Amino acid sequence: MDEFTRIRTFIKVVEAGSFSAAARDVSSISAVARQVKSLEDELGVRLLNRSTRSLSLTDAGRGFYERVTAIASDLDKATAEAKSQQEDVKGLLRVSLRMTAGTTVVVPALPRLLAQYPELQVEITLSDERRDLIANNIDVALWLGDLPDADIVARRLSPSRRIVCGTPAYFEKHGVPRTPQDLRQHNCLLFAAPTYRNRWSFTRGGEQEEVEVSGSIRSDNGLVLLASGLADLGVIIVHEWMIRHLLAQGRMTRVLGEYAVNPRPGDADLYAIYPSSRGLSRKVRVFIDFLVDAFSVQDGANP
Repeated sequence: MDEFTRIRTFIKVVEAGSFSAAARDVSSISAVARQVKSLEDELGVRLLNRSTRSLSLTDAGRGFYERVTAIASDLDKATAEAKSQQEDVKGLLRVSLRMTAGTTVVVPALPRLLAQYPELQVEITLSDERRDLIANNIDVALWLGDLPDADIVARRLSPSRRIVCGTPAYFEKHGVPRTPQDLRQHNCLLFAAPTYRNRWSFTRGGEQEEVEVSGSIRSDNGLVLLASGLADLGVIIVHEWMIRHLLAQGRMTRVLGEYAVNPRPGDADLYAIYPSSRGLSRKVRVFIDFLVDAFSVQDGANP
């Protein structure tokens, strides 16, 4: 019997709490006990304290258990990923997308994905909430910001870069701001959230400056501000990936490009997330590669 079979039996005994529970529907109690004893003999150390009523890990057994469970988990994931290369990309894929990223980048690019994989079905939920992936049966999610220490795998899609912009028609009517202080004379469309103020902060040449701005529209939804900007109502600050197609089409114009827009609380990189416990199926891999491509195409645009 190979060593890893005995290690898996040991893991099962620890997790089941007894030889009899570990042997249920698999093997005899004596066979399970022999495998664990054989493993101990080979290692030259006792892994389990045995009594008539219970089992407990020895100090050596606890350390061994922690290491081999991690190894077994990695092996299971690697095996699942290798097998997934032979899978067809079809069936239902449940994704949770942030509202702005989903509507401005992901959904417009979906025809390309579905043309390549016509048997794939994508169920989309739009939410800026970080929903529990396992509880909500989510295969892939888009998250913005710092990642928790959790059982997830993350791939960065885009850094956080914000720009100042407006429509050509707005700037033709009201003039183009040349410095941050010029924004005082403009209708600035404001994000309404507790951590945001009516002060926009910029950096150029290592020097920082702030300007107090005001405007006729406030909203806690970036899509509302974008729609307001497209309606020629004023100047907005948005994530660069959110409007690159509009810049390329000439529908929006970037201003103050020599200034870096300083980050606000909540600004951070955008990630594709999936549960580590499920491994990486081929349809999840394909969708994440699609997301990377969608955002890299945006990153390749010239604002």
